[in-house]
Amino acid sequence: MPAATRNSATKVKKTSLDAPRNAKLDKKLRKLLGVMGTLRSDKGCPWDREQTHSSLKPYLIEECAEFLDAVDAKDRDNILEELGDILLHIVFHSQIAKENGTFEFEDVVEAVTDKLVRRHPHVFANELAGDSADVIEIWQEVKKKEKGRARESHLDGIPHHFPALFRAEEVQKRAAKIGFDWDNSQDIVSKIEEEFQELKHAMKEEDSDRINEEIGDLLFSVVNLARFLKGPSAEELLAKTNSKFKSRFMYIEKKLKEKGSSPDKSSLAEMDSLWKEAKISESIREKS
Repeated sequence: MPAATRNSATKVKKTSLDAPRNAKLDKKLRKLLGVMGTLRSDKGCPWDREQTHSSLKPYLIEECAEFLDAVDAKDRDNILEELGDILLHIVFHSQIAKENGTFEFEDVVEAVTDKLVRRHPHVFANELAGDSADVIEIWQEVKKKEKGRARESHLDGIPHHFPALFRAEEVQKRAAKIGFDWDNSQDIVSKIEEEFQELKHAMKEEDSDRINEEIGDLLFSVVNLARFLKGPSAEELLAKTNSKFKSRFMYIEKKLKEKGSSPDKSSLAEMDSLWKEAKISESIREKS
């Protein structure tokens, strides 16, 4: 929404930035920072001393994934624990940066606080916002000013470490926003069929490079369909299918265990039969 249009929106009262001092919280944060400092010291833990920003990357991804699992499970205790683990990583990286002379934990807190204030001028300044759409537009406008330079491409700024399905969808959304998009969902289905045929041809030719390329193209096209239909994201849909597969496979394991057997001791035909049982069981549960 243009600024002129937003002027007709309800003005939000400017909010104070002052927060009441919480001595208990201050003490706990100091203790956490002190513990991490000790772990990284000569008298601390060898493993902790060896870590770098790069070496900790997979662990941070793991902790974020575990937090998302806890959210999906609506497990309050686990949500609390996983948030603590993520905070640990923020403190850990801040300690490494402090030792390198680049920044400290306090700088991280100050930077994100300042960013929140800057990007919410409808709360902390005199900007106007009528709804969430206005808020998002304000956020993007402020963000552009912060970067200080125009992007060379509309696709700049998409994190390379995004899960591939998320990144594909964001690339497609950016392109669609400026008009580079499909006219209808059936055209995307046709594209999926085209990519599938190209994959089959590459497999017939036993061209491994082409096979890999066509699998990627096929996945990208399927993500495009999910995005265009404006339902759950491809990431969410695949996560749901992963859970469904896990549930059915665990059913197979359970039934085989009851017979004194296991998957590695069973034939494919036997497991396939139990897979079909699992599907029927799911259907009954969904209808009840």
